[in-house]
Amino acid sequence: MKLENMTAILNKIKEYDSIVIFRHKRPDGDAVGSTKGLQRILRLSFPEKTVLLSNADYSDYVSFLGDEDGVISDEILKKSLGIVIDTATTERISDKRFSLCPELIKIDHHISVDNYGDPSWVVEEKSSSCEMIAEFYYAFRNELKIDIEAATYIYAGMVTDSGRFRFRSVSGDTMRYAGMLLDLGVDTDHLYANLYMKDFHEFKFHGYVLDNIKMTENGVAYVRITADTRKEFLLTYEEASACVSYMDSIKNSLIWIAFIDADDGEIRVRLRSRFVTVNEIAENYRGGGHDCASGATVYNDDEVQALLRDADARLKNYKENNEGWL
Repeated sequence: MKLENMTAILNKIKEYDSIVIFRHKRPDGDAVGSTKGLQRILRLSFPEKTVLLSNADYSDYVSFLGDEDGVISDEILKKSLGIVIDTATTERISDKRFSLCPELIKIDHHISVDNYGDPSWVVEEKSSSCEMIAEFYYAFRNELKIDIEAATYIYAGMVTDSGRFRFRSVSGDTMRYAGMLLDLGVDTDHLYANLYMKDFHEFKFHGYVLDNIKMTENGVAYVRITADTRKEFLLTYEEASACVSYMDSIKNSLIWIAFIDADDGEIRVRLRSRFVTVNEIAENYRGGGHDCASGATVYNDDEVQALLRDADARLKNYKENNEGWL
């Protein structure tokens, strides 16, 4: 079935002279890497086609990967095949004009929520959408072309969405596709320097977070980053959101959560876990995602506390009915 889906996608691409690629709002490394990677592959493979990337917002975190296309006109959208990558629901697609495209394809690795796109290729077990783009290229390597630029985009997304290949979604195939990309000459020194080196104010923020982590009764670690805190440490939303990773090594804490005040007044929630599934909690608070890595949105302190109670109850139940956790 997987090969059938990929073949249907390639055949549909061949039908169109114009293709527009979409991704989710507030893009992460995987959303940027997969869309830019596929765009580059298609431009190399079909130089006679127009292949554009549509997005309504950008990511400072991976801005070093280069410029993107500007605003795409309605006229172009109306004659283009739309390809949406790394986006579980149409509500999360950053450019709402995707519906102008006569046909839409979905490529995604999130838990299927909104069954849009025909053809649709969704593999929830994959570590990233970038891994799927690497697989797509490899399946049709006799027809498609790739270069170091495309490989860098795709590898960057694989690294960031897999937690540097540490998450349980990483498989042997993940590493084989990563190896294929490295063989093309990806400069990992340059890539990792851009992804993981921090400004001094971010290091000071790291210390602040460690001083302000709180714990629920059953071991949910959490921190709240207010707008005032962001201002004090000169943080973008993306820089503040990185704090969720500061809590990933606390023994007996199998769920860790960051609440970050966003610029639009919402409180964005990043949920991470080990062994315990948290996506169902996120879905109850206007979000979703993967089993152990999800996002949500709340609007006030009451909802913050309600989400924490749900997470604490989930963790209590897991600890009472399972062994082998740390």
